[in-house]
Amino acid sequence: MTGMTNTEITAQIDRQTFALGGDLTVRRIGYGTMRLADTPDIKPTEAVVWHAPTPRAAALDVLRAAVENGVQLIDTADSYALGGSEELIAEALHPYAQDVVVATKVGMTRPSPSEWVPIGHPAYIRQQAELSLRRLRVERIDLLQLHRIDPEVPLADQIGALKQLQDEGKVRHIGLSEVTVEELEQALEIAPIATVQNWYNLATRQHDAVVDFTAERGIAFMPFFPIAIGGHAGEDSPVLEVAREVGATPAQTALAWLLHRSPNILPIPGTTSGKHLVENLGALAIELTDEQYARLDGIAAAEAAKAAEAEATAGE
Repeated sequence: MTGMTNTEITAQIDRQTFALGGDLTVRRIGYGTMRLADTPDIKPTEAVVWHAPTPRAAALDVLRAAVENGVQLIDTADSYALGGSEELIAEALHPYAQDVVVATKVGMTRPSPSEWVPIGHPAYIRQQAELSLRRLRVERIDLLQLHRIDPEVPLADQIGALKQLQDEGKVRHIGLSEVTVEELEQALEIAPIATVQNWYNLATRQHDAVVDFTAERGIAFMPFFPIAIGGHAGEDSPVLEVAREVGATPAQTALAWLLHRSPNILPIPGTTSGKHLVENLGALAIELTDEQYARLDGIAAAEAAKAAEAEATAGE
């Protein structure tokens, strides 16, 4: 940042942080721990997230490296490796640094390695929060997110259980995962919502309206699977073109697009590699021009057209 004025330096730092719930300021690239399960050679799209990671020492090293390299937001869930992910985080990082926020999720059961079943019964949500408190070794969870809305239970009861935990001092902020604008509006009538965590990246854009809605209300949007996997990052693609122009990797460029998309976006890429971890964090230093952003933004239209064509063909 040589040659920059104090105002420019401050503006750049501000662009790199966001205050969750208005009071927990974190850097805008966190670390998602879903990949820290099973074995490192399993593809992300094939992972069952069922067993504690092997080798365990390597997973502990990656978590510690994340914090050492400036990550301030660690995201997990009670269903990852049946609580094993939360235990791993505590083993690696407890006692937690004052500026580290640990977020977890409840409301999803794992009857088998292939099943993810939402259960939103208030008593179950509260019980799972108690177990998360024990596994994370904390008295209050910084951010507790409802993993999925259970369609069999009134939303008011599910959000009400989270609000009860907040009122009891066991939860600081409440978040939701994979929700629509309408569902978020209903939840906001019951309790303050600090974050939304939906599937979103360059090629997966069905939640554009949610991004805009949360941005208008100061709610953090935490995209999972933020680095899209597909042909759009291949040779002669806009991602690779822009990556070469800014001196970055395609993964960094995809993350930079998210950071440019809206100031409330906090990507939480996961990896089992310390090298990829550092690479992902490097996206914070990449500034795209409006023209480069627009070129990358065009990928969404192309991907949507492909999906529509595939759907139409399948229906013939």
